[in-house]
Amino acid sequence: MKVDNLKIEIFETRKEMGENAAKMVADKIREMQETKEYINIIFASAPSQNEFLAALSEEKGISWKQINAFHMDEYVGLPADASQNFGNFLKVKLFDKIPLNSIFYIDGNATDIDLECKRYEGLLNEYPTDIVCMGIGENGHIAFNDPHVADFNDRNLVKKVALDIASRQQQVNDKCFDSLDEVPEDAVTLTIPALLKANFAYCIVPGENKAQAVYNTLKEEIEVAFPSTILRKHPNTILFIDNDSSGKLGEISSFSKA
Repeated sequence: MKVDNLKIEIFETRKEMGENAAKMVADKIREMQETKEYINIIFASAPSQNEFLAALSEEKGISWKQINAFHMDEYVGLPADASQNFGNFLKVKLFDKIPLNSIFYIDGNATDIDLECKRYEGLLNEYPTDIVCMGIGENGHIAFNDPHVADFNDRNLVKKVALDIASRQQQVNDKCFDSLDEVPEDAVTLTIPALLKANFAYCIVPGENKAQAVYNTLKEEIEVAFPSTILRKHPNTILFIDNDSSGKLGEISSFSKA
């Protein structure tokens, strides 16, 4: 099924969803590694990605040494060794498990955050994105492009943003932090145009807390009030959802067939 250009894959369980997403991403990597010297992939850092990342790390036949890895956002000012740092999350969940060619981390503790944004933007230009593996936030954000800062025509590829309350509260809901006052107020994020530059995008969104965001992604008008709606314009994006995150969609027959 699909809405506009966005293909939709629905699975009964979160585990099944993550494993199938991993297989599709792995198939694309195996296909691309036959014709490309290096493959550049951006990864999301969130508990919603756990099953996907675990399954991807177990996939066979991937030449990991051909892959350059990026992540799509990072907190500003959180201690560098904090487990909640997104770079650290990916290091534990994926990067330490596979022999990648290169890993490019965002430094949320850089002395000059604007300069750090420019540095990372330079890397994205040097290594054009082949694949992005992402999620959708409870408020519809992709990366940390919350509704109040989302810009479908952003001239930057990377920028510093102030996080909205819903975005910070999600980190508590996900049990990444014990309370809202522990969650950083600012972050560095890849912008929406940076994400959409990927040739292929795989969006993994499980759980009942994401049901409203999934509904908005597929049913609302494409506008920055619902940042994830822009995925419906990308030519090669697949949305993976489970029974819980698809719970508000109603009759699947209301979608057009792929």
